[in-house]
Amino acid sequence: MISKFNAYRFLTIILVLFAVTILSGCEGSNEVEIRLKPAAEVRGMVYIGGSITMPGYYPVKDTDNLKSILQAVGGISSSADLEHMRLYIPAVGEAGTPQKVDVNRAEAWLLIGLPEIGEVTAERIVAYREKNGPFRSINDLTRIEGIGKATFDKIKDLVTVSE
Repeated sequence: MISKFNAYRFLTIILVLFAVTILSGCEGSNEVEIRLKPAAEVRGMVYIGGSITMPGYYPVKDTDNLKSILQAVGGISSSADLEHMRLYIPAVGEAGTPQKVDVNRAEAWLLIGLPEIGEVTAERIVAYREKNGPFRSINDLTRIEGIGKATFDKIKDLVTVSE
């Protein structure tokens, strides 16, 4: 039978050997270097439009790819024609031609993206078209409370009407 004293001595020897083994593997001269991957830098903006969930301008980072950009815009709609996608990169100083918002089809959340159009005015546009039918001309927008000449002048090149 092992006495308590011998058991403690045995346990102490095991712990000392364990500590020596662990400490012998750690030398004070070994340094640990931690490198963090630099944050992706925003390289510009890209306009994504067409058959996607949330058309608009999005920041592009140097680590982005087409898949990550399409995820950022909420994905592609089921009506998208993936065999005929277009990518146009304008030259420096060249004005791009943004896709126009169809006021006869756009939901309120999309109309809010237009200059000077807030949530209340966007809801008024939707309510007007539901009550009176589709807009026949973009000029009909001036019939909406909150869209005066100044506001209309800011959005007229950004909107269209469909049949």
